[in-house]
Amino acid sequence: MVESVNAARSIIGVTGPDHGGLAAWWFTKLAVWRAGGRARRITPKRPCHVRELDGLILGGGADVAPDLYGAESLPQPEEITRGEVGLFRRGLALLAFPLMFLIRRLLTTRNPGLNIDRDKLEQNVLRGALDRNLPILGICRGAQLLNVTMGGTLHQHLTGFYQESPNIRSLLPRKQIMVEPDSCLARILGCATCGVNALHDQAVDRLGEAVRIVAREPNGVVQAVELTTKPFVVGVQWHPEYLPHHRRQQRLFQSLVDAARQPRP
Repeated sequence: MVESVNAARSIIGVTGPDHGGLAAWWFTKLAVWRAGGRARRITPKRPCHVRELDGLILGGGADVAPDLYGAESLPQPEEITRGEVGLFRRGLALLAFPLMFLIRRLLTTRNPGLNIDRDKLEQNVLRGALDRNLPILGICRGAQLLNVTMGGTLHQHLTGFYQESPNIRSLLPRKQIMVEPDSCLARILGCATCGVNALHDQAVDRLGEAVRIVAREPNGVVQAVELTTKPFVVGVQWHPEYLPHHRRQQRLFQSLVDAARQPRP
């Protein structure tokens, strides 16, 4: 009985690195399962043909290689804002979400370098998914890769955007964004302003072909994009997989799985 139920679930590919990224994978797998889908992990050493998928999630992780958008790698700036979050808020995050905090720290291996094999794999899978009109959700790096694949560029560092206010890095939804009212994202989230978490160091700069900005921070940093030529291709800068208790964020996965069940042109 369990096998027949699982067989009926839409297959959602979830990209990630070969090493590390286990926290994001398990939280994303849970979110997809709650939405009625079945997640399939995709990494450079564990590829998957797009014909086997009903939908695609481009996961977060290492920075997208700058040569993919015609830029040179810039040196890391001095950390001005990352450490400005107070001890009280750090303690609150630890107390409120001990399981998520510990899993992320224990299972996620942060790789500050580039992952060329992953870039190549994800771009190939993304292009195949676009050709087949699969529903696609890009998360953090995934949203950035979507823009780069469509011919856009990225801000390699965001320090200059946070001179007057700290750059929040938190699993908690402490960052406020403004959502475009006539967007697919607005219909999913059901809000004009929304609280999200933040773990990113880069963001979309020049837009790629058919890419539209659908959410920003008050300082202008892009927080979400969509493709205007596809029925469901959304990229968000935050990590909805780490907010399983927020119904609005779960709707992103629910909408993706619902779209994966629909017949494709």
